[in-house]
Amino acid sequence: MDLPVALLFSGLRDRIYTHRRLLPALGVALLMAPVTVASAQGRCGGARVNSAACDTTPAPPPFAPTGWKTVALDHFSMQVTDYKKEAAYYATLMNWKVRSDDGTKAVLDIGDIGSVEIRGGFVAPPPPPPPPPPTAADSAAGRAGRGGARAPRRAVWDSFCWVIAPWDTKKVEAELIKRGLHPVADNDGKGFESFHVKDPDGFDVQISNGANLKIRKSTPATAKLPTAAPFEPTDWKTMWLDHISFGVTNYKESTAFYTALLGWKATGDEGSQNEVQIGDVGNIIIRGGNPAALALGAPAPTRRAAMDHVSFGFAPWDTDKVKAELDKRGLTGRADTGGKGDIHDAAALYKSYHTTTPEGFDLQISNANKANRTVR
Repeated sequence: MDLPVALLFSGLRDRIYTHRRLLPALGVALLMAPVTVASAQGRCGGARVNSAACDTTPAPPPFAPTGWKTVALDHFSMQVTDYKKEAAYYATLMNWKVRSDDGTKAVLDIGDIGSVEIRGGFVAPPPPPPPPPPTAADSAAGRAGRGGARAPRRAVWDSFCWVIAPWDTKKVEAELIKRGLHPVADNDGKGFESFHVKDPDGFDVQISNGANLKIRKSTPATAKLPTAAPFEPTDWKTMWLDHISFGVTNYKESTAFYTALLGWKATGDEGSQNEVQIGDVGNIIIRGGNPAALALGAPAPTRRAAMDHVSFGFAPWDTDKVKAELDKRGLTGRADTGGKGDIHDAAALYKSYHTTTPEGFDLQISNANKANRTVR
């Protein structure tokens, strides 16, 4: 959003823009802003640039609520170029246990909260054109700890699977069909039953009966690392799904969809995002375009959804020791307090670091738990 906004206010200084042209230009800038947001505050936090483009009126439910509750995370699914290297990284840094490795993908247990399937075969898109020369404003932003060069991303978290209750296979399928969601069954023949549906942006959403939870509890994950450990293991234990940063086309529409389908609870519309509770499982920050900006003349964007980053709370947490452990392993550690100042400030109750995985994904680790779950 830096370039359109810079041009806009340059035009204001030179009195190029009239009032009638100002609103559509600003609407385009806000709607087309990147879905990844530096802080948990969102781009409408504090003094709002334009109240219409930061409207907080919720979207109506897309269909009648199902009455289902999300009771657990079954698994995340990601695709990377080198699944062995990525799996070894998570296993060594986060102490996620390898449950299986079939030569094309590895399944790891995320502590006691769920699992992740890491498969190979990702083909990175061509690199973007070189950025324009940095401006003085860009340099100031870099000094403030925002932005900065990151490793090329060769990873995509492309699906999540949630355990819902109550579960009755035929009834669940019937309710999905009644809502026009075209469910696709995905069962293993050993007790695991599930359906895939698409959210408003076409993102793959899987819901299941929770049979995998019983397997994880009764059978320990004892498979070997797919490749050598990249560094010395930590003693960290993942305890909580802090939040998923979920960039979407229309955050109001997506919030209404997941609330009606899975019983998630929205905690506050900020104007560009809504932090939503996934039952007692964790949080998801649904970020993206505000449809109110369309009324200001912004073009309709291409639909897309992406998990920009995922944050996990773990124990034991000690702010300086965590950073020291990252430094010792040669890993990045960008501090993030959810927009509440320095990470050592007593007023910053939420403390976290962003680091980058071997395949370029933004992994966040934090002090969050169920008791202090809301990062706003």
